[in-house]
Amino acid sequence: MRVVDFRSDTVTQPTPAMRAAMAAAPLGDDVFGDDPSVNALQLALAERLGFGATLFMPTGTQSNLCALLAHCQRGDEYIVGQFAHTYRWEGGGAAVLGSIQPQPLNHQPDGSLSLAEVEAHIKPDDVHFARTRLLTLENTIGGKVLPLSYLADASALALKHGLARHLDGARLFNAAVAAGGDPYVAAREITQHFDSVSVCFSKGLGAPVGSVLCGSAAFIHQAKRWRKMLGGGMRQAGLLAAAAHYALDHQVARLADDHVLAKRLAAGLQGLAGVTVEAPQTNIVFIDVAGPKAAGVLDHLKSRGVLATGLYKLRFVTHLDVDAAAVDQTIAAMREYFAG
Repeated sequence: MRVVDFRSDTVTQPTPAMRAAMAAAPLGDDVFGDDPSVNALQLALAERLGFGATLFMPTGTQSNLCALLAHCQRGDEYIVGQFAHTYRWEGGGAAVLGSIQPQPLNHQPDGSLSLAEVEAHIKPDDVHFARTRLLTLENTIGGKVLPLSYLADASALALKHGLARHLDGARLFNAAVAAGGDPYVAAREITQHFDSVSVCFSKGLGAPVGSVLCGSAAFIHQAKRWRKMLGGGMRQAGLLAAAAHYALDHQVARLADDHVLAKRLAAGLQGLAGVTVEAPQTNIVFIDVAGPKAAGVLDHLKSRGVLATGLYKLRFVTHLDVDAAAVDQTIAAMREYFAG
């Protein structure tokens, strides 16, 4: 029985061509700044997204944390969504390691934060309050794409109040591909509204490891110090950077295939009793299961060779190691379970 893994797009394996790029990568010591493969990746992403500098990191969590630490001081505050990765899924690092207070807000149905609510939660300059310094957004958020008009309005609001703007762009290129046209142009249209952006290469782009933090030269200079303190300085990191660079050059446009497969999966699950399928915008399908059937669905899927997650909703994520046959296998397993 074939096992298909929809738990996350982080489970992807490097393609043979990516492995070849890694094997051929020229190497140096990145702590000294002389790994040519790391430098080439950083320069390429800076040019494509329109930033003055970039910094290669082992993980997206570290990239986001370095951004927050570079933007904020002890006693400062960042405004963030309740389900944003920088708040909910990164171990509370900003608060624990940076003494930075999060101000979480509820998401709107489209994944955005109400800008009226954002403005209402910006603290006045008063000794009783933490100093609001940063607005943090995520795109995509739960697989949903934040509209460019919303990003422009959110950016304008932040600038009006003197706030810095950070984007967790772990799936930035999913949002860019969903916009249609040249994905690099679309990505730059998104990132222009932010002072810093974290881009992950180990999700849909299919690299084994790595994220890149983008910002101004002065900002990245600060972030590099934080990366060192957090244990993120790597030596011959070009082996990993070469994989990310290959993904940047060859595996961005193919994200559209993942979006098509997510829609195929969602369509195939329509009409099941007690099942509500959220129409996917990119590569993530969320499903609500009502009643007693909810308890056993993950075990049934596993028995049929399908891996998924169900932290708060049933979630399926399509990626480069999932094909149409895997989607159809999942639809069949779900229909079998809910027919019983």
